[in-house]
Amino acid sequence: MTVSDEQCRRTVPSRLYANGLSLSDFEELTSQTINAKIYPLATAVISNVPVYDLSSFDITDLHVTSALQDEWHHIILSGPGVLVLRSMFPDPYLLDSASRAFVRIINREKSQSRGDHFAKGGQNHRIWNSFGKHAAVDPASFVEYYSNPWLALICDAWLGPAYRVTAQVNIVKPGGAAQIAHRDYHLGFQTAESCARFPIAMQIASQLLTLQGAIAHTDMPVESGPTRLLPFSQKFEEGFLAYRRPEFTDYFLEHFISLPLQKGDGIFFNSALFHAAGCNKTSSLERSANLLQISSAFGKPMESIDSIAVIDRTWDAISEKVRHGGLTKEVRAFVAAVADGYPFPTNLDNRPPGPDGMAPESEQELLLRSLEENWSKKKVLHSLSQMRDDSLGRINIQCNAS
Repeated sequence: MTVSDEQCRRTVPSRLYANGLSLSDFEELTSQTINAKIYPLATAVISNVPVYDLSSFDITDLHVTSALQDEWHHIILSGPGVLVLRSMFPDPYLLDSASRAFVRIINREKSQSRGDHFAKGGQNHRIWNSFGKHAAVDPASFVEYYSNPWLALICDAWLGPAYRVTAQVNIVKPGGAAQIAHRDYHLGFQTAESCARFPIAMQIASQLLTLQGAIAHTDMPVESGPTRLLPFSQKFEEGFLAYRRPEFTDYFLEHFISLPLQKGDGIFFNSALFHAAGCNKTSSLERSANLLQISSAFGKPMESIDSIAVIDRTWDAISEKVRHGGLTKEVRAFVAAVADGYPFPTNLDNRPPGPDGMAPESEQELLLRSLEENWSKKKVLHSLSQMRDDSLGRINIQCNAS
């Protein structure tokens, strides 16, 4: 078939973004001022960022927590794109225990001098997969840390159930340089050329698959360089291409805001928000944060988590919590953090859905059942291993010659 030039004339919009990126449109979008009345549960609004003092709320009040989730979802999607949760981790002893575990990991890995995607090795301290390593080094503090029901609430508000938690620790030493403004995983970690190949719909969808967060393990005065933010910038659809342009970088540097954080505060934002870690201008404070990246059940996390190894290390501690209090919100929050709640992809020959459902059992469902029925650790680990093995797409078909 011969196709004429006339037939190739576009009659529908391009699936890809064109080269033109409007800085004036970006400026108009990010020059908005938040209407605080939209978020009546917020304790304060500082520099266009809603702040929630969690000590003022009862986590067991479902009416209140549902209203909080509605506000948080709106902020991340349609509002400024970022919020602060004061006193999210109110127990300083727990944070100090986790921080000591991080130091042990850092000391073990010092000889490897790992860098990250913004700083060379040795300039700061970075722990990749702090989630899995924390569980291995200090199971007790790991269980308490990820049993936080507020963490489960904010994750569920943006991503719904069956999300996956990954984490990386970043400790920025005095004099540590600021990052370049960027967006985050998924498309934020692609090259400009690769990013441009993704259709418009996928560019927009990328930000819906991930929630970015950080827990302050030290106080973070402004001079220590807490995260620089540009509220409302997540709403600029072409942003995964734009943030790499020098004119957008310059605009960010002229207009970003930065909020001081207290030890135990959490900050959460849309992965498409223009942001960057700031410069640590203090003489002695090492700015320490546990960076959380929570992925939708429908997306691929940035890091692989060995759930079986984590459960192996933490089973005794979480079983003890269940024996004393049952399947509490804290226990369910922990299970949601460490186990996979989405049973796909799987091998439906080996793991067909039950007669009363459309999906086989997930790791989370198995783990909750095993806790409720007081299984031994050996039985739990064997069942999880069997589930993982049965999910592999092995095909065993014998072809006989006719």
